[in-house]
Amino acid sequence: MKGLVVRNTGSWYDVRTDDGQFFACKVKGNFRLRGIRSTNPVAVGDWVEISPPTQGRAQSGSFITEIHDRRNYIIRRASNLSKQSHIIAANVDLAGLVVTIAHPETNTTFIDRFLASAEAYRVPVLLIFNKVDLYDADQRRYLDAVMALYCQLGYSCVAVSAATGEGLESLLPELRDRTTLFSGNSGVGKSTLLNRLVPSAQAKTAELSLAHDQGQHATTFSEMYDLPEGGCIIDTPGIRGFGTFDFEPEEVSHYFREIFQVGRDCRFGNCTHTHEPGCAVLAALDRHEIAASRYQSYLSMLEDKDEDKYRN
Repeated sequence: MKGLVVRNTGSWYDVRTDDGQFFACKVKGNFRLRGIRSTNPVAVGDWVEISPPTQGRAQSGSFITEIHDRRNYIIRRASNLSKQSHIIAANVDLAGLVVTIAHPETNTTFIDRFLASAEAYRVPVLLIFNKVDLYDADQRRYLDAVMALYCQLGYSCVAVSAATGEGLESLLPELRDRTTLFSGNSGVGKSTLLNRLVPSAQAKTAELSLAHDQGQHATTFSEMYDLPEGGCIIDTPGIRGFGTFDFEPEEVSHYFREIFQVGRDCRFGNCTHTHEPGCAVLAALDRHEIAASRYQSYLSMLEDKDEDKYRN
């Protein structure tokens, strides 16, 4: 029996079949023997085969027996498990990265790491800048500059306030009839935005820590919600860092659009864009044609092979 994984609690997976039935499923143990280096071999958005419960057993007695081929997914390095990955969601049409320039601040390195991973796995990204109702004049100017940087690189950006509804008229057309992942740091307002878009979701929200201006985990598991206008949103727990997984150093520049484009003019084909003579990327950086923040993000990803980096 084929079904769609719509919820992952960490202990079981809720699977919705084509006829609208829901089955709470466990994963057969042999999934963990297939070399899947992941903390979650099954993710929300996966199409799976399930074994229906035998006579006399409840629907919670079902098992996932097979995962259908994914057309894409978003993956990151698992927290404190540097040799394993964590699949955030599978089979998505759009990754909506919810970010804030204050209350709390989303680091541009986090944004760039997410964008690079999405590039690697061929997932379009929409940058959703939330909490615009809280920003003063200086913060608004900074927001405009950050949005201009990413728009110039070809990424779609929208500024919204989940609290007041500002900007939702620009966001809704981007989500309609698509399966969209919502991801981002804790405290950026993903659950508040979800409740604004899908009032029946009634997702739990949490206040910022006043001492540190940081978010607290409100969402504890991933779940798919149907949009009233068509399409669906996969809401996911907040994450503090985004460690990239399985990137070779020579591949990293491919996932930074402007560095890849300019790097074609480097003297050496295997240029790392760090020290080589005739490096077109370093020259463009000196001319301020490549943003310093983007280049620093690129350098930080080159260091991701240092596994101790994720054990702190």
